[in-house]
Amino acid sequence: MKHDKETLKRIAGRFQIDGEFVDAEPYGTGHINDTYKCKWQDRAGTRPFILQRINNNVFKNPPQLMENISRVTGYLGEQLARTPGSEPDRETLTLIPTRAGEKFHLDEQGNFWRTYVFIRGARTFDTCTSPDQAYEGAKMFGKFQRMLDGLPGPRLHDTIPFFHHTPRRFKDLEKAIEKDAHNRAASARAEIKFAVRHKPLSTLVVDLLAAGRMPERITHNDTKVNNVMIDDATGRGICVIDLDTVMAGCALFDFGDMVRTMPRLAAEDERDLGKVSCDPVFFEAMARGYLESARQFLLPVELEHLVDAGRLITFTIGIRFLADYLAGDVYFKTHRPGHNLDRARVQFKFMESLEQQEDKLEAIILKHSH
Repeated sequence: MKHDKETLKRIAGRFQIDGEFVDAEPYGTGHINDTYKCKWQDRAGTRPFILQRINNNVFKNPPQLMENISRVTGYLGEQLARTPGSEPDRETLTLIPTRAGEKFHLDEQGNFWRTYVFIRGARTFDTCTSPDQAYEGAKMFGKFQRMLDGLPGPRLHDTIPFFHHTPRRFKDLEKAIEKDAHNRAASARAEIKFAVRHKPLSTLVVDLLAAGRMPERITHNDTKVNNVMIDDATGRGICVIDLDTVMAGCALFDFGDMVRTMPRLAAEDERDLGKVSCDPVFFEAMARGYLESARQFLLPVELEHLVDAGRLITFTIGIRFLADYLAGDVYFKTHRPGHNLDRARVQFKFMESLEQQEDKLEAIILKHSH
């Protein structure tokens, strides 16, 4: 949804920003929320802010979402303010309240808006192109989990219920196979067979959580490298962004999603499956970064299942792509026939690579766990 500058000026004016609105332009590569970089002029010069419309088709309860983000960013800011040498306004997102003192503005059309301080001198990268990037990204996500380990108060709201619930995703796949609404099952026999063979993996985390063997933690739940801002001057990770899916979960979810994306150098829809594998150099950089931040609070049961987590989250995304292909491509956007099937094949091939290298990857985890 695009908004004209007069609308953006009016919305931005609802927030506690001093000075005069100058300009606004679309910002970033995100596909869910509408994001704008707004410029304001005051006596000190021009200052940028981030203005976002929250997509309430994806996030059904924006007030609860904003309560989560306010609690998380406030707690992180308090900790950073007590840490010598830190820059709280750059190392965590900072919400700007509305002039009425609210966390968000609700406009006449029912749209929910929020404003953040713009983090200067840093940028994000859409793909992980070096082991150093994998290290920095994973280190920041580990630090994020560690800093939120003591968040006081009630459990965070579930912004997307059952987000990483693999057994539910597998049931969706089974329904799509049974219905076969578009007669596509015949073209995906090998992928269906692969998924069914790996069904026991789907209950790994939910069973451990239900049995009380795995602790519930506050997790980011979208740990791609482009959700970490990298400092322009130093090349170091400085801030974790895109907090809409921060909620109670399992540490394995975040590490597993890093495994799925950071050491896989092929594109998510690569047709040449010979290019799809887990790069052990990238994996080690990622594991080293994450464990430098997280090993002091992770339990042995969590460390024991980190490699399994990579397989689990990769499997979860793979069966989602496969189910969507069978259902007629209703959720994930496609740009060619069979696009979602290609995506599922990449996930499953990457899973095979993780399985083939399991001993090597487990040794890497053990090496950096102490």
